[in-house]
Amino acid sequence: MIETGEGAGSPRLTHIPGFARRAAGDSPKAEGKALRQRVPRAAHADLAQDAGRPDAATAVEESNRGRIAELTPIRVGRMAATPFAFLRGSAGLMAYDLARTPMTGVRAQICGDAHAGNFGLYGDARGGLVIDLNDFDETVDGPWEWDLKRLATSLVLAGRETGADEDTCHRAAYDTVGSYRRTMRLLAKLPALDAWNAIADEELVSHTDAHDLLGTLERVSEKARANTSGRFAAKSTEAAADGGRRFVDAPPVLRRVPDAEAAAVAASLGPYLETLPEDRLPLLARHAVHDVAFRIVGTGSVGTRSYVVLLLDHRDEPLVLQVKEARPSALLPHLATAGHTVAPVPHEGRRVVLGQKRMQVVSDILLGWTTVDGRPFQVRQFRNRKGSVDPAALTADQIDDYGRMTGALLARAHSHSADPRLLAGYCGKNDELDTALAAFAVAYADRTEADHADLLAAVRSGRVAAETGV
Repeated sequence: MIETGEGAGSPRLTHIPGFARRAAGDSPKAEGKALRQRVPRAAHADLAQDAGRPDAATAVEESNRGRIAELTPIRVGRMAATPFAFLRGSAGLMAYDLARTPMTGVRAQICGDAHAGNFGLYGDARGGLVIDLNDFDETVDGPWEWDLKRLATSLVLAGRETGADEDTCHRAAYDTVGSYRRTMRLLAKLPALDAWNAIADEELVSHTDAHDLLGTLERVSEKARANTSGRFAAKSTEAAADGGRRFVDAPPVLRRVPDAEAAAVAASLGPYLETLPEDRLPLLARHAVHDVAFRIVGTGSVGTRSYVVLLLDHRDEPLVLQVKEARPSALLPHLATAGHTVAPVPHEGRRVVLGQKRMQVVSDILLGWTTVDGRPFQVRQFRNRKGSVDPAALTADQIDDYGRMTGALLARAHSHSADPRLLAGYCGKNDELDTALAAFAVAYADRTEADHADLLAAVRSGRVAAETGV
């Protein structure tokens, strides 16, 4: 029962669990400002050297444990392509380093792998396109600074890959952080409900002054609209003897699987349905499962078990689901080093799905999770009008715009779980944080280039096997 009464001239209610408790003088913004005394914003420039840090080859070998052994050379080959590609596959190694950097202790639902290539377009339930973070394999409750430092570093590496000069690369990192900070201040000033849905995609370019990106975004959007289950099925399947369709082998990226393996994946869709809202079930009930294939995905994900499942409706129109293995977050062992307590995870697929929903404004309506042969998996639509900007292919004048845009999106994502007033109070009005994190990003980009060179040396020596061009 809610008890009411009179106090200080206004109604008084008992505290309801799950809702805020407002005390006299309570100010998250002031609390954020006070954190600067304990962790000065300038301290975020620090990048300590650690004698026990694993070398690049050791880190890659460790991250390959538990993956399908014959596919790990493909993963290594993709990581060895460029320093930016190495960063994409080494979230765990960077987390090792980040655990030894200054932290405010403010936690948020973080992506865990918020590099510039993990933002993109995807379709909403009404056929429109949204842009947001779109990879959550490493998502955890963790330090908000880790995502921002990884994003800023990735912009420096992407800029270097495009041939931009060092001033441009530094400016991209600096403006990424500045956009994050200004967006968090904007969100802190809005009513909570408005802040939750703020920075609509049609306003994003104007909010971040990313007008040089307009042409690129339009081209990516046009491709994304055509990137559907139907198009994938048309290219990757053939008519089957029973009148349905089946996948066609395209090794090593796509291959058919033995009947028992296909049956196990198909059977896992039953428990998957139990993780969906009930209003989604009639939609899937109008589809029948026709085939299952194994498909390699990504850079960091290569070597994990990942399947595509072909479903057809009554008109033989396809819907393709991806059933992707969910491994423990690569950040997990390093959170303890950073002094963060970590709650047990009942199911890694559930962790990924709930983390994604906590960070995105709009999520795939068919997100869920399941278990196949004792391993946790996430389930989502495959080729749901997805499109992405390759940050390493942008021009020098676009990389800065892209940094500002992704910085704003990251702030919005963090504000769903961390109070934007608290973070805005800490980040402040001036550019002290921008300057510090830009310096960190340049230093960590240098470290990543050295790690990439070490990996190339390990490949040349034969210590680590790599397969390129796949």
